[in-house]
Amino acid sequence: MSEPGPGSESMRDQAGILRFARERLVADGKVALVTVVDTWGSAPVPVGGQMAVAADGRFQGSVSGGCIEGEVITEAQDIVASGKPKSLEFGVADETAWSVGLPCGGRVKVFIERLEAASGGLAYVDRAAAAQASRRGLIVRTRLADGQRELIEPGTPDLADDIVRRFKSGQSKVVATPDGEVFLQALLPPARILLIGATHIAQLVTEMARLAGYEVIVVDPRTAFATPERFAGVTLHAEWPDDVLPRIGFDPYTALVVVAHVAHIDDQALKLALRQDCLYIGALGSKRNHEKRTGRLKEAGFTVEEIARIKCPIGIDIGAQSPAEIAVAIMAEVILAVRGAKVFKKA
Repeated sequence: MSEPGPGSESMRDQAGILRFARERLVADGKVALVTVVDTWGSAPVPVGGQMAVAADGRFQGSVSGGCIEGEVITEAQDIVASGKPKSLEFGVADETAWSVGLPCGGRVKVFIERLEAASGGLAYVDRAAAAQASRRGLIVRTRLADGQRELIEPGTPDLADDIVRRFKSGQSKVVATPDGEVFLQALLPPARILLIGATHIAQLVTEMARLAGYEVIVVDPRTAFATPERFAGVTLHAEWPDDVLPRIGFDPYTALVVVAHVAHIDDQALKLALRQDCLYIGALGSKRNHEKRTGRLKEAGFTVEEIARIKCPIGIDIGAQSPAEIAVAIMAEVILAVRGAKVFKKA
């Protein structure tokens, strides 16, 4: 069995699924929610992926990339009518798997339940949507026998270590309990990269991050650098970090990537981030430049422990030399942080 964490693209899709589910709950009073709760072998949609299905068969989201959607939609329509939740397993044959971009077959287990506006369904959707909008994580604990649901938010007292780990990693998983199988679904906001410095490296990091499904925001007060032509389709702020970063805010799903390579721009961003609960802080610069930066930060009142949060030289040590290679190294280190993995030590 696999235990992949959902990708950032899946988390962005979640907002659309919740909007669709809310529309159908308001219009029809009920909607089916289908969730991938386990996978074996190859699977086009990770554990935690979802789709919402209306009584008339309209849907939003995906649980397989297309190969089992037809059967799932039929089952979901039946459950919209009956109200009885159901777990189903589907095999994805080798020849079908190739058609949805997989190298080999696999199996998918889905849980289908009915949400009802009159019995908490609308409140659940609204609470999940609010958590996403405010970039707060949420763990949904669902008992598969009957669909009984509990919502767990960060900061809840006495959280189990397993729950804390899921808030950090985004992993969803079925676990055995005395009450039967329970699905712990991590609903996390999309991973976000705050890029300080609208440089060539930042352009390349932006391209890679968007391909990986990450949200990207670029900040640089130099108007000749921070232009829509150089960063098409990206949220861009031609402002000083001191002015814009407090408005954007930091959270445990945000990575700060500092590549302006201009001390007074870089330092502003780092000073704001070092005492925030953000996912990752990395800064471009040689060992000598970082020593100077460290001295400036100490003079500003930051401790050795706080400054040690900065990954510098930024990126995994792959011997990168060109801007494109440096961008690859940066994205690799950010992805390791997003996935909750231990970042490789630099040589």
